[in-house]
Amino acid sequence: MSEEMIQLQKIMKRFYIGQPNELEILHGIDLTVYEGEFLSIVGESGSGKSTLMNIIGALDRPTEGQYYLSGREIGSLGDTELSQIRNQQIGFVFQTYNLIPRTTALENVELPMLYAGENKRDRRSKAEELLKMVGMSDRMMHHPDELSGGQKQRAAIARAMANDPAIILADEPTGALDSETGRTIMDLFHRLHREQGKTIILITHSMELAEETERIITLRDGRVTGEREGGVRYADFRKCENGIWFSSSQ
Repeated sequence: MSEEMIQLQKIMKRFYIGQPNELEILHGIDLTVYEGEFLSIVGESGSGKSTLMNIIGALDRPTEGQYYLSGREIGSLGDTELSQIRNQQIGFVFQTYNLIPRTTALENVELPMLYAGENKRDRRSKAEELLKMVGMSDRMMHHPDELSGGQKQRAAIARAMANDPAIILADEPTGALDSETGRTIMDLFHRLHREQGKTIILITHSMELAEETERIITLRDGRVTGEREGGVRYADFRKCENGIWFSSSQ
């Protein structure tokens, strides 16, 4: 068994605390994620997926409970330390891409390295390498409004990899894409998991996508209601000429 990378213990999240309309979203979540694991968290709208994702990604703090990341309890850390964790240890991929509109794909990928203090020459070289890795070598200088949805998401994956994080946190990454483009994006995640050993947490409502991961956690009404192994149906890959990897089952 790999080492424990993430430990959530009795995580609770409430909003409007102390007010008549106080709302509890997460009701004591226990969850362990292991180093190098490809895990999915599945649930319908309102299940608490997004709230849990924000806590795992250090974008929000639990109301109660402990969150350990690589053995470090991060719930009590200050904003600066949490910002460093988000910049250095976790790469984010969102359904809405979150690219900066007035900058090129290359500059978007450079941004996390800029915040980390990396010099211009090195971050430019690494950003170019990452965009080539995701099949975007001919779109580096294009702005987001000049890219298709799939191209935007590939740029977002390259940006998520900018500081070589140990964890990739993907929130409905194929939700705004057609099935063929979504397949390309999922194959990129498989490649990162297979080749680089990244710990990947996929947040999704799709059981079909969840079946591609090693373990499936089911969330309902703010509680973990199920846990089982996934199908991992796309474990073998072949490489296409443009550098994008696809499953051998296609």
